[in-house]
Amino acid sequence: MQIFGLKNCDTCRKALKTLENATFFDVRDEPLPDELLRRALAEFPDDLLNTRSTTWRGLSAEEQARPVLELLKAHPALMKRPLFLREDGKMFLGWTAKTQTQTQITAA
Repeated sequence: MQIFGLKNCDTCRKALKTLENATFFDVRDEPLPDELLRRALAEFPDDLLNTRSTTWRGLSAEEQARPVLELLKAHPALMKRPLFLREDGKMFLGWTAKTQTQTQITAA
C-alpha cells in the first residue's frame, strides 16, 4: 500500500499510523508521477483538487482558473489527501470510513 500526502497533514498521519506497513510519499518532496496523477484525476475528477485549502485561497483568480493537472503539479498541497494506491492498483481518496475499510483489507 502506498500513501501520498503531506507529512504535516494530521489526516495523513492518522492513516499512516493505522496502516503501519504502508509506504508514505510526501508530495512536496516527491511529486506524484504524471501517469499516477492523471489516473487519480480521472478516478476522482471532482474531488482531487482541494478548494477549501489555505493554498487555494492564496491563489489569484487567474491561477485558480488553470487546468487542474497544472495546478496540482505546481502546488502539490492542493491535492485532497491522503491518496491511497493498493497493490492491486485500486485507488482511494481521503480517510473516510469506506476508505479505512477498503485499505485495511489489504493491510492485514
